[in-house]
Amino acid sequence: MSLEAFGNSPESDKQALLKFKSQVSEEKKVLLSSWNNSFPLCRWTGVTCSHKHKRVTGLDLGGFQLGGVISSFIGNLSFLTSLDFNSNSFAGTIPQELRNLFRLQHLNMSFNFLVGGIPASLFNCSRLLDLSLYSNHLGQGLPSEVGSLRNLVTLDLGKNNLNGKIPVSLGNLTSVRLLSFDENNMEGEIPDAMARLTQMVVFAIHINQFSGVFPPAIYNLSSLQSLDMFGNGFSGNLRPDFGNLLPNLEELSLGNNSLTGAIPSTLANISTLQFLAIERNSLTGSIPPSFSKLRYLQLLDLNHNSLGSFSAGDLEFLVSLTNCTQLQSLDVAFNRLGGDLPISIVNLSMNLNDLSLHKNSISGSIPHDIGNLIGLQTFWFSENLLKGPIPTSFGKLLGLVELSVHANRMSGEIPYSLGNITRLEKLLLSNNSFEGIIPPSLGKCSHLLYLHIHNNKLNGIIPQEIMQISTLISLKMSNNSLTGSLPEDVGRLQNLGNLSVAHNKLSGKLPKTLGNCLSMERLDLQGNTFDGNIPDISGLVGIKAADFSSNNLSGRIPEYLANFNLLEYLNLSFNNFEGNVPTKGKFKNATIVSIFGNKNLCGGVLELQLKPCFTQPPRSSRKKLVIWVSIGISLLLLLFIASVSLCWLKIRNKKNTNEATPSLLWAFHAMISYGDLRNATDGFSSSNLIGSGSFGTVFKAFLPAENKVVAVKVLNMKRRGAMKSFIAECESLKDIRHRNLVKLLTACSSIDFQGNEFRALIYEYMPNGSLDMRLHPKEIEEISRPSRTLTLLERLNIVIDVASVLEYLHISCHEAIAHCDLKPSNVLLDDDLNRP
Repeated sequence: MSLEAFGNSPESDKQALLKFKSQVSEEKKVLLSSWNNSFPLCRWTGVTCSHKHKRVTGLDLGGFQLGGVISSFIGNLSFLTSLDFNSNSFAGTIPQELRNLFRLQHLNMSFNFLVGGIPASLFNCSRLLDLSLYSNHLGQGLPSEVGSLRNLVTLDLGKNNLNGKIPVSLGNLTSVRLLSFDENNMEGEIPDAMARLTQMVVFAIHINQFSGVFPPAIYNLSSLQSLDMFGNGFSGNLRPDFGNLLPNLEELSLGNNSLTGAIPSTLANISTLQFLAIERNSLTGSIPPSFSKLRYLQLLDLNHNSLGSFSAGDLEFLVSLTNCTQLQSLDVAFNRLGGDLPISIVNLSMNLNDLSLHKNSISGSIPHDIGNLIGLQTFWFSENLLKGPIPTSFGKLLGLVELSVHANRMSGEIPYSLGNITRLEKLLLSNNSFEGIIPPSLGKCSHLLYLHIHNNKLNGIIPQEIMQISTLISLKMSNNSLTGSLPEDVGRLQNLGNLSVAHNKLSGKLPKTLGNCLSMERLDLQGNTFDGNIPDISGLVGIKAADFSSNNLSGRIPEYLANFNLLEYLNLSFNNFEGNVPTKGKFKNATIVSIFGNKNLCGGVLELQLKPCFTQPPRSSRKKLVIWVSIGISLLLLLFIASVSLCWLKIRNKKNTNEATPSLLWAFHAMISYGDLRNATDGFSSSNLIGSGSFGTVFKAFLPAENKVVAVKVLNMKRRGAMKSFIAECESLKDIRHRNLVKLLTACSSIDFQGNEFRALIYEYMPNGSLDMRLHPKEIEEISRPSRTLTLLERLNIVIDVASVLEYLHISCHEAIAHCDLKPSNVLLDDDLNRP
């Protein structure tokens, strides 16, 4: 039956709706069960009719979660004034037939899965007041015909895939009050024609690709209450009179653009302002203290700019903000703010939830009464220059969720009162100088996810109570002076993904329950004195990095480690492991596995350069083997006696004998940590740079514990072959001794603070620099230039010393060694100018 047979009548409306129902997905048709011939049309679910003609004037199916496609027969509802399909699951395109709905005033198809473009014919509905297509998958550009909707009040096209530019014709929508294109792919500049939209209250274009200077047209929209331009490419300065031109703003969001210049002080004249966010730009200058006039301010976000000058006075605005009694969030992180933290910070709004000043250069200490800010949920002051202790009054902040003061210069003990903050999820105290024990009271923080207290001066045992926090995801306690054993209850931390207790003074056997931490991805146990075998951790199949190095572990390397498919780094070096090294799975890749410093290991892949494993011969051939071994031993004994005699004669006749002083080279149980080297070189400062080579860089370092200056060669682990070079250098130098070879004192095999692999070799320091500096002093900077050149006799002695050491390496060494990089810059001179 065709609809034309019913003409333009209520019956045609009924048939159109039944056709619409037929396109709805079957599982949802039950919601339209009243849509049948037994029910009067005007009593159907979601249908509104006119009183006079009984024609369908409204169709409201919002939130029904209907699927399927929108039938083109919807265009036959010619009396329709309101159509609401929001919050369903309709797919397909917007029907072209909607152009027939010339009475339509309200159209809402938000929160569906519609595709294709916005049909230009839709803009034939010239009576439209509200058009909302938010959150679909609509693409293509916005048709220029949109300018024909001169009565439009609301146009919301956000969260689609629209592209292209804003049509100039949009300037014809002089009645529009809300205009939103947020979260699309639109581009270009904002047209000047937008200046005619003087009735506009809300303008939202965040997360697009708009560009150009801050749009001049915006300054003409004095009625604006909400301006959201976050996440575009706008540049240039904001006008100094910004606040005078837009006096009715309540929300201003300009973050994540490329704006420059100063923050206009006139923003303080916008007395209605509640939300001010200009984060992630390139703003400079100071934060205006006049913000104290913004009595209704709830959020101030200026993070990731270049505000401040690293000097006193940068924090004056904090004092003024104490007048903003409704302030809930303050974020000025990642700027250039300096000066002492004012005590008046404790007088900020009692409604303050979030306080973030991290990554600045703020000095002073945290005021004792910080606990007055009872509404605080996050406190981020990390990476500053703060000193002093953590105030015990933090224990009053029962709603605190995140507390971060890592990478400061703070000291004192960790307060027991922190255990009162039972809602705490992040406690980040690393890279300070905190001392004393880890408070057992932290075990009461039953929601804790991250506990980072590494790189401090903590001592004592690891409290058993910490192992009761079953929610822990990351537990970092490395680079302290913790003693005792790793608690047996560590196995209760089944959500733990990162456990780091490296470089402490822990001992004893590793707990068997370690294998119960099934979420483990990173395990750092290096630099302690753990002994015994590696417990059964075969269940930790998700592990990506494990470091057992520099302990006293023994036994065989577990075969199942080869089957950890996600493993990217395994360090078993400097222990007492023995027996066969696996050759399958991950052990095929020598760049992943590190096993040097275990003298009783054998086998493995060729790249590991281990001795072959001895296998027991068959019983039937043992008798013959004994005979041949006896003969072999006799011959070797004769050869040995002859060799010793020849060497004795050679040494006796040699004028310059090689010194064989006992070496402390391979006392790797006293290995140095990454943190120690970082401190000894002032953070690997360029001022301590000695030189660089093909695989690394050499720094001068002072070790306070030994009161000694050394040279630290830091290998570039991103360079292909760096690990092989490190192993080769260790293996080559461990058994050679010569008075003209720089002594290798120790080595560092660790992880840096960013979790990257770190390798370094520590050599004796040569105070007189290199031969190259002496031969070419004019090419050296004046500050490093030698005081005098070498005499002829000194040059001759250096040549003799070089020849002596080369003769040792090539002939007299237990195994011939080629230097491969002999040049004046690699000939280093001691106090007597005689050591290469």
